Amino acid sequence: MNNIESQTSVNIGVDVGKANLDIALHPSGQFYTIPNSEAHIRRFIKILKGYSIERIVVEATGRYEHALVQACDQAGLPIIVVNPTSVRRYAQAIGVLAKTDRIDAQVIARYAATLKPELKPIPDKISQKIKDLLVRRSQLLEMTTMEKNRLQILPKTLHRSIKSLLKILQTQIETITRQIEQEVAKVDHWRIKMEILTSVPGVGKVLAYTLLSELPELGSLNRKEIAALVGVAPINRDSGKLNGKRRIRGGRHRIRTVMFMAMLSSIQCNPMFKRFYEHLKDQGKIPKVAIVACMRKMIVVLNTMIKNQEPWRQQMT
Repeated sequence: MNNIESQTSVNIGVDVGKANLDIALHPSGQFYTIPNSEAHIRRFIKILKGYSIERIVVEATGRYEHALVQACDQAGLPIIVVNPTSVRRYAQAIGVLAKTDRIDAQVIARYAATLKPELKPIPDKISQKIKDLLVRRSQLLEMTTMEKNRLQILPKTLHRSIKSLLKILQTQIETITRQIEQEVAKVDHWRIKMEILTSVPGVGKVLAYTLLSELPELGSLNRKEIAALVGVAPINRDSGKLNGKRRIRGGRHRIRTVMFMAMLSSIQCNPMFKRFYEHLKDQGKIPKVAIVACMRKMIVVLNTMIKNQEPWRQQMT
């Protein structure tokens, strides 16, 4: 690497695999392949520090990108995790249909340079641990639901086996829940936010934990931005004289899923959301649309409460 290369701003795309990381630099065209291990990542970061980096972009793979993301964040490098669908659509838009590890890395680098995705805070170790625990808790709940369904349809001769597994799953869920509570208690700002969020009737611990781990921007954005980020802001579908139906799109699916379940409880126990829901129903809104509108109202209220550092007040109803 010469001095000119080190002074030129570069955007870096990383195609993540279980075994290897394929890394492309734009616009220089340089390309590297390194093993996806902590030791090799540390060594490569020392090389990257010799460049003037605008951003490093990596697709969310579910797990395999974590070592790279954490190492870059700790080294102060601008690492951004993006939705793979966004990158694929960009590739199609620029006419790249072929797909190899090298091409994918180059496309991600061009995506970084062209669309300039926004830097977002990377979860710290405790946040990531809580997020992992929440994912595991959701998996256990899904398995519990499947076993309960089997209890309804399988013969009684198999009920003993199913009930035995259900007991094990319930024990695991309780253990995971206690671990989540212990991790939250370790961090003052998490504990304070937790108290604020759960002060709202209908907002339980699971929703609060999910918001804390999946939505670190809560309290720092305006009402439109936070609703769009979660994916509960209706998107216009108008063209010429056509006025299409507005629908929600994008956002953070896991948050919406947990919020939807929480809202089913909130419209029963929280006077504000109950009145708002009934008002929407009276206007002719179907139940699902009314619930999504209530979710939008909820995230806006929670965002304001966190921003102002104030708990729920009865006057809000």
